Amino acid sequence: MASEAMELNGGVNRRDDPGARPQQGRMSRNTPLNMNHYANKKSAAESMLDIALLMANASQLKTVLELGPSFSFYIPLITLISISLTLQIIVGILLIFIVKWNLNDSSKHYILNLLENIVTALVFIVVVVNVFITAFGVQRPDDKTS
Repeated sequence: MASEAMELNGGVNRRDDPGARPQQGRMSRNTPLNMNHYANKKSAAESMLDIALLMANASQLKTVLELGPSFSFYIPLITLISISLTLQIIVGILLIFIVKWNLNDSSKHYILNLLENIVTALVFIVVVVNVFITAFGVQRPDDKTS
């Protein structure tokens, strides 16, 4: 029955239809979406962005430490950058767990959904914290020699 053969992406599995055209290649419209592959790519992209932000925050932390306690926003920036770095490490660890679990195993759907929601919330917090880091500014003062 065709209704029982609905694919995840909305198409109908027509292998039992003798007149159906064979599926062509990996990117065919008739090829069902591999959810594990999709989720792994999505998590890898999130991880790359997380690494880029992690590097930026590490650089900002270095600059603030070089400016020293005489810098007017030293304590707030050290605190905010430390919070951001900690949250990013937690997000990275959670993304590793998300990638490792099989999305096709329905017994893991609840925990995977929960982890995805936690990661989304943590990424939002990281973005807000980094807005404040940028607002306080971490730029070095220009060395003006006369």
